[in-house]
Amino acid sequence: MNYQDLAQEIIENIGGDKNVSGLTHCATRLRFNLKDEGKAQTDAIKNTAGVMGVVSKGGQYQVIIGSDVGSVYKEILKKIPALDGQQMASNEADDRGMASKIIDTITGIFTPILPAITAAGMLKAVLSLLVVFNAIDKTGQTYIIIDFMADSAFYFLPILLAASSAQKFKTNMYLAMMVGGILLHPNFVGMVNAIKEAGEGGIHLFGMPISAVTYGSSVIPIILSVWFMSYVEPIADKVSPKVIKFFSKPLITIAVVGTISLVVIGPIGYLISDGISNGIKALENFSPWLVPTIIGAFTPLFVATGTHYGLVPIGINNRMTTGYDTVIYPGMLASNLGQGAASLAVGLKSKDSSIKQLAASAGLTGLFGITEPALYGVNLRFKTPLYAAMIGGGLSGLFMGISRVKNFTGGSPGLLTLPSYIGDDTLKHLYMACIGAAISIVISFVISYILYKEPVTEGTQKETESDTVVNDIVSEDVVNVMTPVKGEIVPLSAVEDGMFSEEILGKGFAVKPVEGTVYAPFSGTVTAVFDSKHAIGLTSETGVELLIHIGIDTVQLNGEGYQYFVTKGQKIQTGDKLIEFDLEKIAKKGYNIITPVVVTNSTDFGDIITLTKSLSEPGEQVMKVIR
Repeated sequence: MNYQDLAQEIIENIGGDKNVSGLTHCATRLRFNLKDEGKAQTDAIKNTAGVMGVVSKGGQYQVIIGSDVGSVYKEILKKIPALDGQQMASNEADDRGMASKIIDTITGIFTPILPAITAAGMLKAVLSLLVVFNAIDKTGQTYIIIDFMADSAFYFLPILLAASSAQKFKTNMYLAMMVGGILLHPNFVGMVNAIKEAGEGGIHLFGMPISAVTYGSSVIPIILSVWFMSYVEPIADKVSPKVIKFFSKPLITIAVVGTISLVVIGPIGYLISDGISNGIKALENFSPWLVPTIIGAFTPLFVATGTHYGLVPIGINNRMTTGYDTVIYPGMLASNLGQGAASLAVGLKSKDSSIKQLAASAGLTGLFGITEPALYGVNLRFKTPLYAAMIGGGLSGLFMGISRVKNFTGGSPGLLTLPSYIGDDTLKHLYMACIGAAISIVISFVISYILYKEPVTEGTQKETESDTVVNDIVSEDVVNVMTPVKGEIVPLSAVEDGMFSEEILGKGFAVKPVEGTVYAPFSGTVTAVFDSKHAIGLTSETGVELLIHIGIDTVQLNGEGYQYFVTKGQKIQTGDKLIEFDLEKIAKKGYNIITPVVVTNSTDFGDIITLTKSLSEPGEQVMKVIR
């Protein structure tokens, strides 16, 4: 692969370097912040050799490269030097929704520090293995040295997060790291420990009380502190006289931020972290199997939409506050192994040499914790391996949730990090994690192997053109689907949401509405309604399950601008009014009103044929579902 050429082609197709306001990368994808995503030529990027796929979600334009992403990232930085270590300046308004901004912020903060966290977790895992096999003594110097080497990334996590947060919040990285150092300084830690041992007294700064809490390994306090600093620093710059700004600006910034962080923000962040931890414990006591099951089953969809990084801080916070994580990492382990096994099954069963090679290599990578090659190269492409991975991952997550498996050190969830389940001076959690891993691998592999069918290409059909064609015509069960909303009919690939554009939910089409009324596209039953009223589920008399989803991320409107005219279980006829929505009001709030119409049980049918049209009236036929 020529990384220079690939980098240049990506830059050209995303709208040029002037269209880029920020760039980070994770294990397999480039994560762009674009000023105008409309300038990006998504189809051209997808068809570029070396690119596995494209996802636009959470305020980021993500180009999936695979294990070579680091090399491509370096070449892009050479061509756009201003991206190196900072966000490019942009005066354009950020019109993304709040959820997109939050996801983008979390991703931008945690992605850069993952190598350090992974290295620390792997060191801990190796150390656990050395102890189990009696290769070293827990009281010896070798153990102590390797232990503090691994602990360094966790203990000094606030400083690592300060650096990445400063990049994301566009403030001075070194001042931010200094704030992290203030929270971790040995003298402050010593004062806190002395107060706790004495059981009385307190810490005060100019008479202001400081909570006696330590911030080693903490996550939320430093992020909030750096966010606060991003507002203080510009004010310090503004009020500082020009002749002494070099000295006064950092002095004012640290004096204010350091004081407020110790007195107000740090304790609040500590309480939030503690609250999250207690909430997880309460959920564990109420239903320990629920969250690992959900994560085990649906992590592929989280990864496909780029939202899985929102789970990472929860897992880290759990380990930092309680010493272990029972929900996030066990669930992700189940999911990753399921995806790898499902891809391997495709590699074993396929007769196509290119598919066999891709699926086998991507499957092995997935088993070791990096799932994007398997997800985008195989599982999403052929669908049935994805379903197999979700079933296997969900059942494995269920088992690990019931067994209350604990992860102690983190790392990229996969076979190599199984030793991270060694802790509590017992091997119980390692044994349960291994059993859970086996459940995910076996079930996902078997289901994927059974369900996978080789894609048919031109020239591979073995049927003769005689009675077969006639019989097909006679036995076809065709369901005609009409336009539910007046507007332009476009393919699902035009929808800026990977759940729809990648056909994860099923095949179909999308409408760019010009009127705010949804009509029944066929006769059947209303099978799903939502509190937010932004979508509706229908089932035809012949079993076609259809989802009509009005707008992207419009669930956040909580029903504002929408009105149902039917109820769940109600029988409907073609042309019945289902929903009215305020087209202008929803658009003014910044939401894309494009409306995907998806057959959610697409795999139950032999073919689904759609057409595109510049303007279609309700009642016009736009899709055939053929059994």
